[in-house]
Amino acid sequence: MAKPTRVSRPKELVRGIGRNGRSKTYHKRGLWAIKAKNGGTFPTHAKAAVAETPAVRAPKFYPADDVAKPLHKNKVINAPKLRTSITPGTVLILLAGNFKGKRVVFLKQLESGLLLVTGPFKVNGVPLRRVNQAYVIATSTKIDISSVDVAKYSDAYFKRAVTKAKKGESEFFEAEKEKEEKSLPEEKKEDQKAIDAKLIPLIEAVPEMKTYLSARFSLKSGVKPHELVF
Repeated sequence: MAKPTRVSRPKELVRGIGRNGRSKTYHKRGLWAIKAKNGGTFPTHAKAAVAETPAVRAPKFYPADDVAKPLHKNKVINAPKLRTSITPGTVLILLAGNFKGKRVVFLKQLESGLLLVTGPFKVNGVPLRRVNQAYVIATSTKIDISSVDVAKYSDAYFKRAVTKAKKGESEFFEAEKEKEEKSLPEEKKEDQKAIDAKLIPLIEAVPEMKTYLSARFSLKSGVKPHELVF
């Protein structure tokens, strides 16, 4: 069997300039046969139609500061769905914030999706506050709070009055003094006492519940969180 002839590549005199001329390269590549086969012209293929898109030029300069874009006025923000393991009266473990590790009683979900919880305050020092359900562990312990009325509490209840900051050295020290003297309004203190008065009898009716709520949750050495049953 005859070996196939090997066509050697033409050597280059310098980079980009071959040793063979245009005519010799034309015949060596067999372009004459392709041209003869197609009636003396090289075959052409029709180009696919490309949809014309308007050219968007990039801006020449970019703003130094972030430009705030207004939110859509008609945008509706839906409250997140409450986890099935969290129901009114469920004891939750806080995972973040000033009261991290404390056990609290869940009262209801507010319009914003945040959870309304309390210690109660007389049991473990946790007042009425809002928490995100992403930062709590729901336990299997539950208290019957059907007799506790929490209809008056909403997101507006926790809003604080915003005062404009004053300029000047003397005004600065006065603002700091006002901040130190600022305390919880008497109305909210009374609300906390009213909630505690309703919850504490329900807690004391369950054996060991008061001790359970007053104890802080923590993990000890060798305890595996994924194996715990809350």
